[in-house]
Parts: sequence; structure tokens; C-alpha cells
Amino acid sequence: MPKRTNKRKTTIKRQALSGYTLIILLVFFGILVVLLTAASSYVVSQAKITNFKMRQQKILEIAEAGTNYYRWHLAHVPDDFTDGTGGPGPYLHDYYDLNGNVIGQYSLNIIPPESGSTIVTIESTGYLLDQADLTTTVVLKMGIPSFSTFAVVANDEMRFGEGTEVWGPIHSNGGIRFDGLAHNIVSSAKDKYDDPDHGGAEEFGVHTHVSPLDPLPPQPVPSRPDVFAAGRSFPVPPVDFNGITSDLATIKTSAIESGIYLAGSGSQGYHVHFNANHTVDIKKVTSQAYCRYRWFFWWYDYSDIWSIATETEFTYQSGSSLGIPVPSNGLIFIEDDVWVDGQIDNDKITVVAAREPLASAAANIIINNDIKYTNHSGEDVIGLLAQTNVAVGFYSEDDLEIDAALIAQKGAVKRFYYPNRSSYQQNPANCASNVYRDVLTLYGAIATNERYGFAYTDGTGYDLRHLNFDPNLTYGPPPSFPTTGEYTIISWEQK
Repeated sequence: MPKRTNKRKTTIKRQALSGYTLIILLVFFGILVVLLTAASSYVVSQAKITNFKMRQQKILEIAEAGTNYYRWHLAHVPDDFTDGTGGPGPYLHDYYDLNGNVIGQYSLNIIPPESGSTIVTIESTGYLLDQADLTTTVVLKMGIPSFSTFAVVANDEMRFGEGTEVWGPIHSNGGIRFDGLAHNIVSSAKDKYDDPDHGGAEEFGVHTHVSPLDPLPPQPVPSRPDVFAAGRSFPVPPVDFNGITSDLATIKTSAIESGIYLAGSGSQGYHVHFNANHTVDIKKVTSQAYCRYRWFFWWYDYSDIWSIATETEFTYQSGSSLGIPVPSNGLIFIEDDVWVDGQIDNDKITVVAAREPLASAAANIIINNDIKYTNHSGEDVIGLLAQTNVAVGFYSEDDLEIDAALIAQKGAVKRFYYPNRSSYQQNPANCASNVYRDVLTLYGAIATNERYGFAYTDGTGYDLRHLNFDPNLTYGPPPSFPTTGEYTIISWEQK
């Protein structure tokens, strides 16, 4: 009997153990199934996310393909903002895979530049054909730099002395000696040149005489952040001053069509005075002032006075030449010499002085009195483009302000040279005191074929010169202002 009982107990224990084992196995397999299900769901989820991201990336590539296409288009047809159709957008294009199959499309919306700007906006929306509701839009802004991109750009050797501080970029097709502080790039089209201001060996295209002196080529160009805070670059492609002639022809045509166009005055030229009420007064200059000095028994006249003595209004388009509304395209083309002054308020204007033949004739713009902006944040823009000089004459203000982008295509941006004759008897009385002026302040940009300057080594001209670069001019130049180079990217944004 006892033995039988022990066997029964053993059997019950074994059965209990088997039950526990089964339960544990069921729990284990249940957990395993849950884990496998979760893992499978995770894998599937990750696969979907990866696939979604891949599709998003592909859609982004399609949208970028649209901007790349239109960049190419503008490189070949810079003034076409209708995708070659002549009509309004959007413009739809197919997108092909490597096998030549159409897998998507991009839709282009092209926003042309506003008046007075070169900035074009390209909006490209891309999508895949099998999921057209999933889209990505890329917004690309591009602009063509104008001559007003530079604080100073010249077609001649340039020298900037000690104490000069310039914030905008500087470029010369000749060499540059810079002994001040440049906060932007200073560039030259020359690798090396013989500086005309002193003898010796050829120096770097952009160099300085601030101690320690730059070494001579072919030694390495040293870094000089004390002078060139943003660096220097040479040689670089030259800026084309001769190409301005074609711009003159274009501006003339536009001014005749919908701007202000004046043929030769038959006298000394025209005086253009801007008013802050969006009008301009224009008069014919009938005679110029003079200043004479006596040397022993003879009287001599200062030359190149370029100052108004008498002027008169005239009939313009059957009306008065006073109070003419500023044209909507902002263009004033005058085939004569022009005196300019006054003040604008929320206007964008370009004044051109150029005679035919445009490629070889001469015409000057003279600034003897203030020409000013009311706003200095880009709403007001003036461009003064002269076939020859943009210059300051003899009877100029002692404290002269010039708010404008200046281009002297074949001459110079300068004050004419008037030697000191103040110790001799003068007519009118004391007129020779005008050889000395106090302060000239420029807010804008300078483009000059020859070396610019408003003062001379004998102390004549303007004692103080404040040349301030207007950064708004870089991609918001005066209307139809000559440009340099090609479209460059300003900003890229994904929506």
C-alpha cells in the first residue's frame, strides 16, 4: 500500500509540473507572438516611413529640377519670364526617370522683376504622377548684379589712401592700391601691374603699402585682415564699360515710348530739378557763369566752370516744362549736357545724358546742388548715367549731398580741377574762393571709366569726402540701369 501511494503522488507532481510548463510555454509563445507582431509592425512602419521619405526626396528633386531648368532658361534668354510662351503661367513640365519614363511633373510660377529691380522669383512645385496630392514647392530668388553693385567700380588704376573706409565691394579693371580699411571684397582684373603712383617692380593686382608691405609677385599673397577685412580677389573677369552703349540705346527707346525724352537744347543744355511731389522741373540752360582772375595786365577765365548763369522754361508736349510728372518707367533721356538737383520721395528714376552717335559722342551730368532722397531704405532710387563725366562744377555747394548711383561711361566721376588763383584780383569779387569746398557726402555707388576724385593734392576741391555705399542698389538698381554678369542666387526656400 505505501508504495502505491508514493507512485500516485509522483504522478500528480509530474502532471502539475507539465501543466506549469505548458502555461509557461503558452505565456512565452504569447509574448513571442506579441514581440514578433510588434517587430513586424515596426518594420512595416519603418518601411512606410522610409518609402515616404524617399518619395518626398524624389518630389523635392522634381521641384528643384524645375528651378534648375529655369535658371538654364534665363541664362539663354535673360528677359523671358513666360517660359517662351508669351502667356501667363503656371508652366507645366514632365519629369523623366533614367529609363525615359514620365514619373512626375513640376509646375512653374515665374514672378518677373518689379520696376527698378533685377530680382526674379521662380516658384517650382513638384509631384509624382501616382500621388499627385503630395507636393513640394521650392522658391528661388535670383538677380543680376548691376553697376551699382559696387561701392566703386573703375576701368582704370585706383588708389585709396590711408584713412579711407569703404563698406561696399570695390573693383577695378586696372590695379588697386588700397591703404585704408575695406569691409568687403576688393577685386581687380589684373594679376599684377606697375603702379603709376610710384616707380619700381610690378605689384599684386590688389595690394597695400600699409606696414608690413606686401611682398612682390610671384611670392604668395599674404592675408591682410587689417586692410582687407573680407579679403581680396585677383585676377577676376573685367567689368564691361563699352557694353553700356547698348544700354543707352535701350533706355533711349523706352524713354521715347513712355518716359521723358529731350533732343538737344540748341544752347548749353538742360537743368533737371526733382520735386518731392513726384514731379520734375526742366529748364534750358541759356548761359553759364564765369570767374576771372587778373595776372599783371591780363584777365584769364577759369575753364570748365560748368555752372548755370541763366535758364528758361520751354514748351514740353504742348505744356509747360515745369511740374512734369515723373514717368511710370522712371526714365529721362536727354541728348545734351544736364545739370541735376532736387529731392525725390518714393520715386525710382534714371537720368541719362548722351548724344548720338552713342558709341562716340560726349555728354556730361553736372551736380552743383544737393540731390537727395527722402527715404534711405530702398523706396527712393536715382541713377545718373553720363556718356562722359558725372562731375561737380565750379559754383557748387560748400556742403554738397549726392544720393544716387553714378556712372561715367567714358570719363570720370569727379570735381573738375580749379587751381588756386584766390590771391589775384577776381571778377566777380571773391569768386575764386570756390576752388576750396568743405564737405561732399555721397550715398550710393560710383562707376567710373577713369580715376575718380573730388579733391586734389594742392588742397583744392572738397576737403572732406564721405562716400557711403547704398546696399539697396545691389539688386534694386535704378530703372534700366546697366548690369554686370549673369543671374546669381539670392535665396532658396522650401515650402
